[in-house]
Amino acid sequence: MKKLSIYIISAALLVTGCSKKLDVQPTQSVDEEFVFTSDANIKAALNGTYDVVSGASLLGGDVQMYSELLGAGDEITWVGTFNQPDEIYRKEILTNNSFISDTYLQGYRAINICNNILANINTVNPADRDRVKGQALFLRGLVYFELVELFAKPYSAGNVGTNPGLQIILTPTVNGEVTAANRVARSSVQDTYAQVVADLVAAKPIIGGEVGEYGSEYAVSAILSRVYLQMGNYAGARDEANNVIENSGAELETDYAKVFNNTSASKEDIYVLPVTAQDGSNDLQVYFSITDYGARDGDIEINEDHIDLYDASDARGALFYLDGSDIYRSGKWKFQYRFLPVVRLGEMYLTRAEANFRLGTSIGATPAQDMLAIRSRAGLGAVATNLANIRYERRLELAHEGQRIQDIKRFQESIDGFSYDANELVFPIPLREINAGGGVLTQNPGY
Repeated sequence: MKKLSIYIISAALLVTGCSKKLDVQPTQSVDEEFVFTSDANIKAALNGTYDVVSGASLLGGDVQMYSELLGAGDEITWVGTFNQPDEIYRKEILTNNSFISDTYLQGYRAINICNNILANINTVNPADRDRVKGQALFLRGLVYFELVELFAKPYSAGNVGTNPGLQIILTPTVNGEVTAANRVARSSVQDTYAQVVADLVAAKPIIGGEVGEYGSEYAVSAILSRVYLQMGNYAGARDEANNVIENSGAELETDYAKVFNNTSASKEDIYVLPVTAQDGSNDLQVYFSITDYGARDGDIEINEDHIDLYDASDARGALFYLDGSDIYRSGKWKFQYRFLPVVRLGEMYLTRAEANFRLGTSIGATPAQDMLAIRSRAGLGAVATNLANIRYERRLELAHEGQRIQDIKRFQESIDGFSYDANELVFPIPLREINAGGGVLTQNPGY
């Protein structure tokens, strides 16, 4: 019998109200008929999907690092010996870049497990069915969003109905057999975003749970706020961010440094990945930190051009530290076995501020009040409320958290001499996938 290799993190049931991985087991190869034909194994497969999504190639660090390298400007420098991140930093990416290929493949691997779960959702105990379905929809929408941001032109480039997006595959691959339903052409950017929104909107009322290590209504709202912001749907971005701020129970940490390097979720985390010696990845620490803290030899340097952005009294600037060579490093990703924030409350305040300002509204709070909440936590006072200052605050507050190139693209800025919609700022579809695609998968322009 053929095997389907998936990560099984927990054989324990993912029952309503459970938000912890109760038992860590190694990677296993499990007979597919058992994975998707019993309640317990479908729930274990769901946990397996979380493991794939939290892996290094996706939200365990590489996706965030790509954004920072593409948007580096003069603020950070890649000095490491690995060619693949260097290609991204230089915007000279090869179609066989193994880092990018792994991200693409792991993304579609997670999507396929979600598709299998959704196709067999009626096997799940009725009391838990909605929550399991909501989790699978959340993860599928989240992964499609992360991939479309990297492998397609930005929504802000226009031509969303004709620019190629992703292959939208909603039918599971069974026993590794690729059918006609899986050999589909790339959908448009517009249709890809529509699928992301559809998955997240469907997940939101049924997912349940609390903020933390698993998806919840508020994790869905937080990701939706990002999606809508990229789409220029400011009312949607505002309302989803407001839902998180007003109803999630999360609070801004009083000390900015307490948001990072934690061994448990902070008060501010909306969706966070635990990294332990037994499980989890933290490539942000691997590449941003130094050997003194168990990382590589300081592959990403923080330049004076970035440090100079901070006021002398800004607590966010104080988080950077000098290594023994007088090179600045990011204090956000200092230690390996810490919780890795994917989305946090500080971002929601800035999203609500921007969306309210653009719309001339004050849902939840005025833009000035939201800006002051973020700035006062950093030890700063009020500034004029305008789009430039809100944009600048995002640049400081969210530095090196994986939002840099997305903000550059939606604000239609240039970077390193490239226009926001340049071919060089879009990843190639991996050559392996083009060759295996049966002629239906087209390459991005410029490759």
